[in-house]
This record gives sequence, C-alpha cells and structure tokens, in this order.
Amino acid sequence: MKTPRKLPLADRRTAPLSWRLRVALAVLFLLAVATVWITNALLTDRFTETTRNRAELRLALYSGNLLSELRRNAIVPQLLSRDPSLIGALNSSDYSQSSQRLISYVDEIGAASLMMLDSDGRTVAATDRNRLGESHRNMPYYVDALRSNATVFTTLQRETGGYSFTYSRRMDSQGSAIGVIVVEVDLAKFERSWAGISDAVLVTNSEGTIILATEPRWRGLTPSVALQREPPDSAIERAIQATADWTALPADAYVQGEAVMSIAGRIPFRGWSMTSFTTYSSVRERVNGVLALEIMGFAILAALAFYALSRKTALRMALFQRESAELRQLNLRLQREIAERERVQETLAVAEQTLAQSSKLAALGEMSAAVSHELNQPLAAMKTYLAGARLLLRRNRPDEALTAFHRIDDLIERMGGITRQLKSYARKGQAEFSPVDMGDALAASLSMMEPQLKSRKVQITRIVPDTPVRVLGDRMRIEQVMINLLRNALDATKAVDDPQVDIILASGETATLTVRDNGYGIEDLDALFEPFYTTKQPGDGVGLGLAISSGIVNDLGGRLIARNAEAGGAVFEMQLPIWNEESQAAE
Repeated sequence: MKTPRKLPLADRRTAPLSWRLRVALAVLFLLAVATVWITNALLTDRFTETTRNRAELRLALYSGNLLSELRRNAIVPQLLSRDPSLIGALNSSDYSQSSQRLISYVDEIGAASLMMLDSDGRTVAATDRNRLGESHRNMPYYVDALRSNATVFTTLQRETGGYSFTYSRRMDSQGSAIGVIVVEVDLAKFERSWAGISDAVLVTNSEGTIILATEPRWRGLTPSVALQREPPDSAIERAIQATADWTALPADAYVQGEAVMSIAGRIPFRGWSMTSFTTYSSVRERVNGVLALEIMGFAILAALAFYALSRKTALRMALFQRESAELRQLNLRLQREIAERERVQETLAVAEQTLAQSSKLAALGEMSAAVSHELNQPLAAMKTYLAGARLLLRRNRPDEALTAFHRIDDLIERMGGITRQLKSYARKGQAEFSPVDMGDALAASLSMMEPQLKSRKVQITRIVPDTPVRVLGDRMRIEQVMINLLRNALDATKAVDDPQVDIILASGETATLTVRDNGYGIEDLDALFEPFYTTKQPGDGVGLGLAISSGIVNDLGGRLIARNAEAGGAVFEMQLPIWNEESQAAE
C-alpha cells in the first residue's frame, strides 16, 4: 500500500499563499473601482458648486467694473460743455489750442477719444487729429444732443464690427446751441480683460442683441443664434473637447452640442444684462487630481502584491540600478560637454566683440560720406551769412555784420562736433547724454534753416507746448535730425503752388516731433531709410540724411516713423523717451 506523497514545506506554503494573493488582488480591484466611482460623484457635485459660486462672483465683478466705467464717463460731457476755453473757441472759431486741450484731458479721464463738433456737425477739435474736419451732422449722438438739455448716451454698430459707445451733450452760449461735445467710452478693454481659456462673456442690450463679447463673431447677434454659430475650434470649445463626458456634471447651456455652465445677471443700466459660460475643465482637473491620488495608492498596494507573487522584481531592480549608474556616467559626460561649450561661447563672445570693433573701423569710409553730407547744410548757411556780412560791411553796418560772424562761429563749432562724432565712432563705449529741451533744439534748428526759409515762400506752422519737453540725449545730434527733416520737407514742397510745413511738438508717454508737408508724398516707404536711397536730382543729395537720422534716433532709444498723410504729403515723426526727475531717480 502506497502512502500519499507530501509536498515540500516550501511548496505547501507557496500554493495557498498565491491563491490568497490572487483573491486579495481581485478584492483590491473591486474596492478601487467603487472608491473612485463614489469619490468622483461626491467631489464633482462639490467642485461644480464651488465653480458656479466663483463664476457668479466673477460676473458681479465684471458687471460692477462695466457700470463704474459708464458712470465715470457720463459726467465728462457735462463738465467739458461748460469749459470756458472750448466755448470761447466755438464763438471765435479759433481752434488752434482746442485739440491740444482735449488731448490733455483724455489721459486723465480714461476715455477712448474726445471730439468737439460745431453747430454744423463738423469736427473742429479731437484727440485723434485724423478726424478733424469730419461731418457728423446726421449721427444720432449729434442730433439727439441738440434736441436734449441733458447728456445723451448712444450705441452705434461700426462697419468693421463691434460697437461704439458715446456720451454727448450740447454746448450753449448766450442761450443758443453752438456745438456738441462727444466722449467715446472705451468698453473694448473689458472684452480683452474678460477673455479667458475656459470662460466666455457677453453683454446684451435691452433688445437682446449682443453688444460686447469675448468672441468677436457674437457681436450683433442674439445669444441663441451666437451659440449655434460658435466655431468648434474656439477657446471655449477646445476646453470642452479636452474634458471627458462625465454624466454627473449638470448642463445649463450647450455650445456646439457640448455642456457648459451658464451664469446670467442684470446690469442696472438701460436694461443691459451679462451672461458668462464656464466650462467644467477646472472641475475635472480638481476631481481628477484627487482620483489620481487614490489610484496611485491602490497602484502601490497592487505593486506590493505583485512583488510577493514574483521574485523577478529583484532582478529588475538590479537592472534599474545598473541603468542608473550608466545614466550617472552619462550625466557627468554631459556636464563636461556643457562646461566645454560654455568656454567656447565665452571665446566666441570675445571674438564677436573684436569683429564688431573691426567692423566699426571698416565703416569709417561710409561715415566719411555721411559726414560730408551733414557738413553741406552748415557750409551753405555760412556762405549765406558771409555774403550778408560782406554787404553789411559795405553799407557801414558793422554791428549787424558782427552778428552774422557770431552765427558763422556757431556753425564752425557745429561742424567740429560732426567731425568729432567721426572720431568717437572708432572708440568703444558711448558718450554721456544730458537733458535736452526739444523746444530749444527746434528753435535752434529753425534758426540754422533761416536762409532757406527766407529764400522760399513756405508757410510754417509751429505748435509747441508751453511747458518744456525734455529728453535725454545729445542736443547736436537731435538738431541734426530736426534739420534733416525740415530740409526734406522744404525739398518736397518745391513743386507745390502753396507750400506748407506743419511742425508739432507734443509730450505724452514720449516726446513726439511731427513734421508734415503738403508735397506729393513718399513712393517707396520700405526703402526710405536705406543708405543712398534718394528721390532728388543728381547733385542735390546722396541719400544718407534719413539713414543717418534713423540711426541717431535709434541710438537715443527712440524711433523715426514715416507715412503718407490722408490729405496728401508726407509725415515724419521722431519719438524719444521723456526725461524727468522720476526717470532720473529710477536710473
């Protein structure tokens, strides 16, 4: 009779152990699924309510900011309609300072633009000078303002899309209407601030038409039509498509068939209302974060169970350790290569500096031609002053001749400064700048251009603010740019019957000098600032004036802009950073 064969002790322990671990893994899997399902349902409801509360708070903040902007601009027409200077300008038809006065107000008020219309509806003063002379006789904000004694609010749809919002009020003098002041409210800035990745905001008027929206295609439509026309690849749609379809999320509205959270509120202004659409992406991110932690915990438990089932984990760990050692060796090699590349980059930087200095010395030939171009203007002025001094001496008027000699001495000093620029160009570093009054520099430039101005019958209009406009730079180089711009303006009006040059100096975020002529304009704006490009006859210029001027303005931290005016002629703008005590202290 055979006795049953007994399993070894190790086998007897392993067999039931493996069975128990398999059962434990199955129980662990079921527990993980139940935990994740219940956690998802509870946290989704909780975070959805939190997201809704935040959306309502955000909507109240947006509505308050919009209403505050409207109320703040509502008082502006009433104040400006009583401005004595503006009323006096309408009575006297002298609007030379009116636009500048409106420009000084617009930054403090924060409005988009200001306009003053005369009794015929023509723009006589505006912060945007391009709108001067426009007729607004048939516009609602002009007609309604003349018929009313109060401030009138108007909403108009632009041809290019979007809406314009204006306050207007009638201006009276001695019991009769003499004009209308118009204030345009900048509500587009709220659209830019509302724009987000997962939120969309719209504002409707009393008729249910969308007048403000983060999606430009929605303007002018009703909300129902706008939601149907929203393209699939918009910002809100991409956020929706990136989120899984969890049935626990409630749907307040649908955009292209996808669920979003809709929050609506009223604005206490002319029956306006505001609506925001928020996706559930933030809810899913927070819920998924908690679920990821839970899944990670169950995964760790499962990993421990698998380790007990298989001894291969130890071999894998050894393999991982060997790979880690190889990675450390590779990391050390990469660090050595990075250090070597840094040394090569330092050597390359030194070589680039040496090459830049050599390029400067190689460009001295071109600078010689530029300096000869800049010396032509002082030499021409000296020739005129010498001829005048000779004539004065013949007429026995030595005192006036001495004045001409003093001007010649100043021109010689200026020519010496230009030649010193050629010498300093070959040296490293830059000369120190000093504060320069743009008004004084402009007066000196006009004084140097006096002979050409006297020989030509050109109407010069100069508008300069009463307060000094200071920049940080080299006065001689700034005057050099001004003379080049003035000389180009005079040359551009040679073939015009009624030549006119307007010079405007304005101070805002930058000091801006505008030189505008009524010539035939600029044919090739792209090549205007390139060296040796000129439209003058041979012998009249070498095409270096604007190239040199652009380089000077760039060195001073500004920019030189050229464009053609709508009414004809060319416009040059030199913009330089404003210098004041605050900027000096910051430096």
